[in-house]
Amino acid sequence: MKNWGDYKIDKSWSLFLDRDGVINEKLDNDYVKKVEEFRFIEGSKEAILDFNNLFKRTVVVTNQQGIAKGLMTEKDLNIVHNYMLDELKEIGAKLDKVYFCPDLAAANAPCRKPNTGMALEAKKDFPEIDFEKSIMVGDSLSDIQMGKKMGMLTVYIKHSQSSIDLADYNYPTLFDFAKDLLSRD
Repeated sequence: MKNWGDYKIDKSWSLFLDRDGVINEKLDNDYVKKVEEFRFIEGSKEAILDFNNLFKRTVVVTNQQGIAKGLMTEKDLNIVHNYMLDELKEIGAKLDKVYFCPDLAAANAPCRKPNTGMALEAKKDFPEIDFEKSIMVGDSLSDIQMGKKMGMLTVYIKHSQSSIDLADYNYPTLFDFAKDLLSRD
């Protein structure tokens, strides 16, 4: 495994983040359906602020099948995302765009990770994105698989002792990843 200092990460790079389990706490056997259920993981806001100083683009790509299951609407999800963006803005951090796939896993929709639709949508919106100069951060195998399909470096956020061998790097939290990445020099 290469050291982060071996990569020339600068403003020509892009960062792709999963949401649940990476930025905010994942609910067991449930979905974040309203603002009251959304809780930032400790250090994730600060990590995003640090990433903004390093990466040209920082986007979220998140599967949200709770919509297709009828547990929430796209409007509900947009309220949650606007809250997340407002909270980040309060500390000077930003996400360039939030992409989500509302479809059921069984539908195998092009937008649903591990498929690459959300990454391709981001490239359409931000043509300067170069997938070979991108990092995908997620807490599930499908996140890592999507990143690999697109030729990105991959970071698995592991909340337990387990790692995903397919991932290029494994960290306990987004904050730990940011701390390690920023200390690469």
